Amino acid sequence: MAGVLIASDRQYHDTLRTLFAGPGQGAVCCTSAGEARRAMGQNGCELLVVNAPLPDEFGRDLAVQAADSGAGVILLCPGPQADRLAAGLEKHGVFVLGRPLSRQQAAFALRLIRTSQQRVRALLAQNQRLAKRLDEARVISRAKCVLARYADLSEEEAHRLIEKRAMDARITSREAALEILQNYEDRAL
Repeated sequence: MAGVLIASDRQYHDTLRTLFAGPGQGAVCCTSAGEARRAMGQNGCELLVVNAPLPDEFGRDLAVQAADSGAGVILLCPGPQADRLAAGLEKHGVFVLGRPLSRQQAAFALRLIRTSQQRVRALLAQNQRLAKRLDEARVISRAKCVLARYADLSEEEAHRLIEKRAMDARITSREAALEILQNYEDRAL
């Protein structure tokens, strides 16, 4: 995955690379939105900097598309347009900065984007862990219901049986529950 992708007029590439790509961090520079989309499709990017307007479009749609794909996005635009654009792009997670731009503003924007990306990654990881636990609980609950129905066990007895099978076979409770479901599914057919 490419680090920084810059979509801008060619004359600003070096300046933007200096502002937004740290030492040793690669930056891919593009001169149009179409070229930037192709680069994102091939390599992806962690940060997209759009210096609007671009020759083939203003850059708003490119910024929204990149933000929706999970990249951090900074849209640079003429100062008078910044507030109006920011109001419409905040909901997409696009950070809008007006030009002219100082080094301090660029550094602050980068810190904000990296902090928010780290927070999002942590929330996604937590979401995956919770989804896994919920799936495990569903499978075990289904196995308990099957045991209660076909083996005439109480829920507590079914739970103990699943745990005992898991311990005896040195597998997870979910795997034991899946085996029980498979056994009773085979019998029902």
